[in-house]
Amino acid sequence: MTDIVLFHHAQGLTDGVRALAQTLTEAGHTVHTPDSYDGHTFPDLEGGLGYAREVGFGAVAERGQAAAAELPAEVVYVGISLGVMAAQPLAQQRPGCKGAVLIESCVPPEEFGGPWPDGVPVQVHGMDGDPIFAHEGDLDAAKALVGSVPDGELYLYSGDQHLFEDSSLPSYDADATRLLTERVLAFLARV
Repeated sequence: MTDIVLFHHAQGLTDGVRALAQTLTEAGHTVHTPDSYDGHTFPDLEGGLGYAREVGFGAVAERGQAAAAELPAEVVYVGISLGVMAAQPLAQQRPGCKGAVLIESCVPPEEFGGPWPDGVPVQVHGMDGDPIFAHEGDLDAAKALVGSVPDGELYLYSGDQHLFEDSSLPSYDADATRLLTERVLAFLARV
């Protein structure tokens, strides 16, 4: 099975992120969940973003990347929203990456030093009405990325929630999460 490094979103390593990791573990994968927030979690997005601002967005991403550096390179990086800021550069820059799953965020590859690496498959997931993912440039970046990668997939879910896959938050969408999980597990089975 596959080793996975799952980077949490701006509200921290919540019970919902841990539940997603557990689902992947129960499917036979080994999931590592670095805590870039040193144990802090936040009940709302603004609180979590405030913490990230205080610590520094770059420092939060660097914490996640440093934790991944201690793991084997042959992994799939999964980032949820803010966690993409650690997952995507590792997928692009660390040799040995088996694939990347970017959830509710995507950055043009040029922001992390160049084109997407050859032979690294990628999936991007987000809601079509999510005000952050769909309307702040992430969706456009995702379309461009998967259009340039032979093994790139973009999945859009109907709805307007951000962090829809976190079962511990009010934004949770069980149906969309079930479909996302099926697609991620299919991805992991072929990388």
